[in-house]
Amino acid sequence: MEERANAGAGTLTAEASTAFGGVATGGLMCLLSMSSIQFGAALSSSAISTYGPAGASWLRLAFAAIILALVVRPRIVSYNRAQWTSALVLGATTALMTMSFFAAIERIPLGLAVAIDFLGPLSVATIGYGLSRRLIWPLIAALGVLALAHDGDGWVGDIGGILFALGAGTGWAIYIVLTKKIGASFKGLEGLSISLMVAALVATPFGFAGAVPQLDAYGLVEMAGLAILVPLLPYTLELVALRRMPTASFGILMSLEPAIAALAGFVILAQPMTLLQMAGTALVVAASAGATFAAR
Repeated sequence: MEERANAGAGTLTAEASTAFGGVATGGLMCLLSMSSIQFGAALSSSAISTYGPAGASWLRLAFAAIILALVVRPRIVSYNRAQWTSALVLGATTALMTMSFFAAIERIPLGLAVAIDFLGPLSVATIGYGLSRRLIWPLIAALGVLALAHDGDGWVGDIGGILFALGAGTGWAIYIVLTKKIGASFKGLEGLSISLMVAALVATPFGFAGAVPQLDAYGLVEMAGLAILVPLLPYTLELVALRRMPTASFGILMSLEPAIAALAGFVILAQPMTLLQMAGTALVVAASAGATFAAR
């Protein structure tokens, strides 16, 4: 009897260790993904100036789709209607989200753009649980955004940049839900590969004409490298991370992204932050983490 009890305890300990290891690995992937996205976005400023937001988005999506297709070799003719539908919707969402985000960071500081971006999934997640005290979290985040939008001398950014950031936030909320579904319905990275092909095709009418005339050998190498940073590496990491950890834990960790964006903006783009803006970033991070934790 004692031996059976010890065996059972050993099994539970092993399962707990495995579960913790999976969450820890997923958490590390989240941190790497966020760093890749934000530092990749900061490094894209010259590409956005050269090719425009739509052109830079199209080039990155096209390179990412080609690279991943060569690695994964998705079996295009083997997917059913439900798989194609989810991949098409995710691909279109990815394209519009990427173009909107690049258009936003062309007009407003990176930290502010990411903070506004967070309002989309945060509001949807909160309202999804009904009108209750959880509504305090979007309000706290909104106060943080207001603090970020003031540099001590006046308001930063413009209406166009704010609207593009809000559009990217809406796309982000949809993207999180669809990525979880894609990861469950496709083997390996096949779903991500198909969705990136769709995203590149959707972005082509918007970015092709503005990008191709400006493209040279250096630009090809530059955009291939940036495509690995965003979107190929982070999307792959997030897809694998969502398979290893609960969505709630994923959401809490991703709440750190505005802080990482502020750091990337400071280091790469020389976008300093006042104490008020640092406090605003902290409010957005706290609101996102609080809303995700409360939703559990």
